[in-house]
Amino acid sequence: MGRRSARVEEGAFVVEGPGLIAAAHDAGWEIEAVFVAAGADPAIAPAGLVVHELGPGVIEKAASTEAPQASMAIVRRRTSSLDDVRAATFVVVGDRIADPGNAGTMLRSAEAAGADAVVLTSGSVDVFNPKVVRASAGALFHVPVVVDVSLAEVAAAGPCRLVGTSSHVGSPYTDVDLTGAMAVVVGNEAHGLPADAPVDVWVTIPHVGRAESLNVAMATTVVVFEAARQRRVAANRGGG
Repeated sequence: MGRRSARVEEGAFVVEGPGLIAAAHDAGWEIEAVFVAAGADPAIAPAGLVVHELGPGVIEKAASTEAPQASMAIVRRRTSSLDDVRAATFVVVGDRIADPGNAGTMLRSAEAAGADAVVLTSGSVDVFNPKVVRASAGALFHVPVVVDVSLAEVAAAGPCRLVGTSSHVGSPYTDVDLTGAMAVVVGNEAHGLPADAPVDVWVTIPHVGRAESLNVAMATTVVVFEAARQRRVAANRGGG
């Protein structure tokens, strides 16, 4: 499955806080409007944007958090398609990820590990949910994201080998080759990946203790950083 050849979608979403607004702006996302709390310094917004000051108490009512930051922005939605990421060699796929915190953390880990793209299948939380945006810590603006596709469509898109994660079947993730063109596929928090998921190989994360499995965002982080490690080692060997 390159970096983003994105399409701007109909509609917009809210980004809260100067850090995330700056991340969206620096990544070239279209910002329609910026609003700051009454009395806030307009300079907290990126230079060159028109800033509107809100009346007293308005930002507290409009924000999605109990203790809102002093700025928010309206940003145009944009996503990628499977066609856009066909040349990618390191992809993270979340199947029916329901929790916004998990989805955002997966985006953050994917970017930090050097993934080329993230795919969230149909039935997953809206990637522009304010909690997803916050939990991504700006990764949403820097990693191409594909939404509303099926696992079968991901498998058909190729040429990535699909590495499915499981709490109880498969080889230890450290024993599986995670170099080359591949996608790490993780499943829904409650049900995981179906047994007949169209994956090429199954991996598991060995662990001790009472927990049956790791949280899906934690599992994603563990596996993608192992993939990043293996790919680094392979690159160093190739260069040496």
